[in-house]
Amino acid sequence: MKTQKLRNLILGTVVALFATINVAKAQSKDIVDLAVGNDNLKTLVAAVKAAGLVETLKSTGPFTVFAPTDAAFAALPAGTLDMLLKPENKDKLVAVLTYHVVSGKVMSTDLSNGQEAATVQGEKVKVMMANGKVMISGVTVVAADVKASNGVVHVIDKVILPPSMMK
Repeated sequence: MKTQKLRNLILGTVVALFATINVAKAQSKDIVDLAVGNDNLKTLVAAVKAAGLVETLKSTGPFTVFAPTDAAFAALPAGTLDMLLKPENKDKLVAVLTYHVVSGKVMSTDLSNGQEAATVQGEKVKVMMANGKVMISGVTVVAADVKASNGVVHVIDKVILPPSMMK
C-alpha cells in the first residue's frame, strides 16, 4: 500500500514537472513564433509577413492578439484576402491586422461584458460575454490565453474588419 502511494506521488511529481516544462517552452516563444508553430494560423502568418509586421510582433510588447484562423480568412468574401495581400494594398492589410492587436497583455480574466479596448489600429473593439462565450466585436474566441513571451494570443473564428473599412 505504501509502495503504491509512493509510486503515485513520484508519478504525479514527474507529470507536474513535464507540464511546467511545456508551459515554459510555450511562454518562451514570442507571438510570431507561436503563430508559425500553429497549423491553423498559416494565413495569419503570411499576412503578417506581407504587412511587414513580423519585427513589431516579435518585439518586447506586450501585445494582445486576436488571431483569426485559416478558416476565418477563407470565410472572407471572395477575392478579399487576395486583394489585401497585394503590395499596393499594404496599408489596408496593416489596418486590418493592427485592428486585431491591443497594447498590453489582456488575459480573458481581465475582460468584462461591454468593455471596449482601443486597438493598435486606433479604433475600438467591444467585448461581449454570453452563455460562457467571449466575443470580440461579434467574433467568438475559440482558444483563449495562449501565453507568449511578449503577450498573449486569443484565437478567433472570423476576421474582424475595422468599422472605418465598412463605410
